[in-house]
Amino acid sequence: MIKSDRSFYNWLMTQRNPVATDDIQQFANNAFLDSTFPKQSVDFDDISNYLEENTTYLMSMVTFDQAWELFQTQR
Repeated sequence: MIKSDRSFYNWLMTQRNPVATDDIQQFANNAFLDSTFPKQSVDFDDISNYLEENTTYLMSMVTFDQAWELFQTQR
């Protein structure tokens, strides 16, 4: 199976929902509004560090971990 070059951000945008019903959808909605999100990155550590150091909209890094797992299985 060939892995896609799609970035995490690109995948996350497919999870957006204006009436967010779960934490990943809310994360996606907020990331969309974050102009400094590392949009081209496919590196877990880069994105994780960015979220830990630069955002207040992610209530728990568990949400990122769950989103990352889905990203890995769907790319």
